[in-house]
Amino acid sequence: MSILITGGAGYIGSHTCVELLNAGYDIIVLDNFSNSSPESLNRVKELTDRDFKVYEVDLLDREKVELVFEENHIDAVIHFAGLKAVGESVSIPIYYYQNNITGTLVLLDIMKKYHVKNIVFSSSATVYGTHAKVPLVEDEILGATNPYGSTKLMIEQILKDVFIADSSWSIALLRYFNPIGAHVSGKIGEDPKGIPNNLMPYVTQVAAGKLDRLSVFGSDYPTHDGTGVRDYIHVMDLAIGHIKALEKVMNGTGVEAYNLGTGVGYSVLDLINAFEQATNIKIPYHITDRRPGDIATCYASPMKAKKELGWEAKKDINDMCRDAWNWQSNNPNGYKKEEIITI
Repeated sequence: MSILITGGAGYIGSHTCVELLNAGYDIIVLDNFSNSSPESLNRVKELTDRDFKVYEVDLLDREKVELVFEENHIDAVIHFAGLKAVGESVSIPIYYYQNNITGTLVLLDIMKKYHVKNIVFSSSATVYGTHAKVPLVEDEILGATNPYGSTKLMIEQILKDVFIADSSWSIALLRYFNPIGAHVSGKIGEDPKGIPNNLMPYVTQVAAGKLDRLSVFGSDYPTHDGTGVRDYIHVMDLAIGHIKALEKVMNGTGVEAYNLGTGVGYSVLDLINAFEQATNIKIPYHITDRRPGDIATCYASPMKAKKELGWEAKKDINDMCRDAWNWQSNNPNGYKKEEIITI
């Protein structure tokens, strides 16, 4: 069975590629490498001892995307490709809407043309907005608070409408919570460009001495220690969730949303403490003002995924911290090779 992975060189995509290959699937990767590195796919090949086709293609380039479908028999698509920085999306919303939504529309139109009607979509817990009650359940009223979240919410609606128009489609909408960690080998992991937007890579870069200290945004939330609480999930658990969702879409039709989270909330300070215990490295931090739009507490109810997909998270916060540091310490510059200076 051959699976097209859009955005397969990215953080979650590369880990999912490993799990797919280890499970016996054939894969084809499409990525424009705007926010990822081809080196991640080289390491996927090393880890699995499997080869696969890689296309450097942007989803906005219809002609090249269609060529991928012409040259390969594709049974299903896992759609990761998209811009993903919340803050950046607020600054350049038109770019986010064009890239994420138009790119998806191009993909879906070509899938329809080639009779590929099975898709697993990489959505986000941002579709729940700021007013939902925890634990978050899939039938909650949705509403995003930033352009990035809005693109995810709009694509979910597009996919629901695609199914309404043609009930032969099979679609899974996977709403991620906060992926952290890395492959246990330390060969692949999260490699943000520039200053990290997410908490864990910022922590690991402070631990590595690349950044001076961590900023904790807000200490007056109504939580057990005043800092924001989130549902952190190991990226390998998340990758396995995609395998389970793929099995689901290949064995029926319909459109369903699933939370992929642990159902356990940890505060920012909890995460710092867990990292310090797992690594014996002290993380300097300072408290600063809340960020606009941040909420106090956000964690999932993962019961639907357990019941319908047979999936649940297995790794705990200590595994997440240990594996994140293993990746960072073995790859201080991410996928970039060390520069050799000659005199």
